[in-house]
Amino acid sequence: MNKIKANFCYRGILGLSLLATVPFLSMAQKPNWQNLDLKADSTFGISTEKAYNELLKGKKSKSVIVAVLDGGVDTNHEDLKSIIWANKKEKAGNGKDDDKNGYIDDIHGWNFLGSAKGSINHETLELTRLVRRDNAKFGNSDATSVKANDLVAFETYQKNKAELEKEMAEAKDGLMRYGSIKTAIDDVVKKIGKENPVVADFQSFVPTTDMEKNIQRIMVQQLKNATFKEFYDGQVLPGYDHFKSQVEYNLNLDYDPRSIVGDDPENTKERFYGNNDVAGPDARHGSHVSGIIAAVRTNDLGIKGVADNVEILAVRNTPNGDERDKDVANAIRYAADNGAKVINMSFGKSFSWNKTIVDEAVKYAVSKDVLLIHAAGNDNKDLEVEQNFPNPQYADGGVAASWITVGASGWVNDGSIKANFSNYGKTTVDVFAPGVKINSTIPGSKYENLDGTSMAAPVVAGLAGLIRSYYPKLTAVQVKDIILKSVVKVDQMVKVQQGETTKDIPFSDLCVTGGIVNAYNALKLAAEYKK
Repeated sequence: MNKIKANFCYRGILGLSLLATVPFLSMAQKPNWQNLDLKADSTFGISTEKAYNELLKGKKSKSVIVAVLDGGVDTNHEDLKSIIWANKKEKAGNGKDDDKNGYIDDIHGWNFLGSAKGSINHETLELTRLVRRDNAKFGNSDATSVKANDLVAFETYQKNKAELEKEMAEAKDGLMRYGSIKTAIDDVVKKIGKENPVVADFQSFVPTTDMEKNIQRIMVQQLKNATFKEFYDGQVLPGYDHFKSQVEYNLNLDYDPRSIVGDDPENTKERFYGNNDVAGPDARHGSHVSGIIAAVRTNDLGIKGVADNVEILAVRNTPNGDERDKDVANAIRYAADNGAKVINMSFGKSFSWNKTIVDEAVKYAVSKDVLLIHAAGNDNKDLEVEQNFPNPQYADGGVAASWITVGASGWVNDGSIKANFSNYGKTTVDVFAPGVKINSTIPGSKYENLDGTSMAAPVVAGLAGLIRSYYPKLTAVQVKDIILKSVVKVDQMVKVQQGETTKDIPFSDLCVTGGIVNAYNALKLAAEYKK
């Protein structure tokens, strides 16, 4: 898993059947639903608006820095530009390291994926990098020729290589099928003669082939709940682009863009590389995350973030592919050194190149009273049995004290409250938070609905920033304790897909707390902690 993006289902469309998606939410009816209240609004948000109206009126707050470790942030967005962190010790554009921190002109943060040559966009997966590394040692070996002390490493290499070949075959198949259906939809739309056809246009369309009949059936079904643009741009194109990126970049052993950065990837102690382009070539994901946390609440534009007095520190460490452990570690250290009290990490992967260097950075952040918020991932996996990196369990033993792992929930208080894509784990995921059809900021002063634990994590990061701004004397560990103790418990059986089987399990088995974070409850509890 790379940057944890908007979730969409691939299997339905691959079989030319209906997409197994979450239902579309009418945002005109429920704007900023993640901030609404279950009792007052019949929407399972986190009661942010109720907290502002009933608990925070007239109270003073202190600005808190929240670091967004991601793929880039649009610092000029109309709903973000006034809350972007600015390094007052740096003089913009003079090409000097005014504050002597090793990063030249780091005005709004830093980009560990670039250099004077530009910035990385696409990257390989960690699995690909591990297989490429081990090919050099084991590529021409078999079990009889490998030294005894290399046998475990050789077996791991064989397992990883087989997994990579399997994933590449699936990606090629997905690209072929998505390409076919994309072309078929394009052809039907061209025959209809409208750029954005509606359901009636497809109903009146007369198909001449079996493929056109399938397209007609799919579109008539889908356009009952969405516009053509929502479906095509939100489901078809992302699916096609996903598999295309996998084949050309993520799973491609011959692709390696790291020369753009110019560092030594093997030197884990190297810290001072990159550039100050915090937007990078693709700031959609990081901008969306930033808006959920802190989009301006008082400007009558776009959306309302959870927190009303935080600064967004942009740190670019996540490409369209798997992040490197070296970059993650350096990004965490940079954020901690520049005053971040909350770090949002909406990224993750199934393999780790060097967990120890990330653990060391996490320990450093914990020692500086930083609360780290991490997205659980979008693979509908049980993290009790599946690996997900980074994580709070240190390789040398112990657990990060100020770390929260977040799953994604929907807005209806029923058996569908767990987002169908969200990872879960009774002891490995701490809480759930809204992560379905979340409207937030994207580049160009635009807004978009996205799904994912990537969206759920910043809801919690925003809540953490809100608590720390109104109760600045509380420690990171206390804020974590408050967030976990103040959840709204979910007394529901929920459906979980495990392989080909769908099981009904208690929501309480999905995470440590068995509930969804709640701003109103958390702030009431924070006031008690203060006393």
